[in-house]
Amino acid sequence: MMNELMDTNEQTLIVTVEDLLSEMIRLRDDPATQFDQLIDICGVDYPEREQRFEVVYHLLSLRRNTRLRVKVCTDENTPVPSIVGLYPAAGWFERECWDMYGIKFSGHPDLRRILTDYGFEGHPLRKDFPLTGFVEVRYDDEQKRVVYEPVKLVQDFRNFDNLSPWAGMTDVMLPGDEKGTRPVVSRR
Repeated sequence: MMNELMDTNEQTLIVTVEDLLSEMIRLRDDPATQFDQLIDICGVDYPEREQRFEVVYHLLSLRRNTRLRVKVCTDENTPVPSIVGLYPAAGWFERECWDMYGIKFSGHPDLRRILTDYGFEGHPLRKDFPLTGFVEVRYDDEQKRVVYEPVKLVQDFRNFDNLSPWAGMTDVMLPGDEKGTRPVVSRR
């Protein structure tokens, strides 16, 4: 456990997975702290680290008018204890962290996807998730049903020449250009 003062003048408490529940109970119940409100839980992915994920909790003490950030680091296999029993609002936040990052929460009463489709593969906010995803879901009007297809990104007319936008695109005809006139460009 380590306490550090960030450059934004906000307090951050870094705890281990093993100490998380006891620290959260202390922060909520101790009269000196009284962090009785959970504002948010979010995940952070650092794939180059051995413990690649951080789970970040934001707490608020209304009586003391103070905020606290609590961080815990974990890897892909070590679950973080759920704090739903301490802060019921944590339920959906923990589900979001699991859905987006794949961070597991032990003791969570209903750990399932919340933002992506139930058949979705992977966790889209991980830094190693492919930029185009795996499949796209769309409604096919001919088949009258939802279909899953591999994602394909067609980028026609995306030939970047690194010229200024005012100087480029002089020798490329795009759809609709036939209605206008082409600028005369002299090349020396």
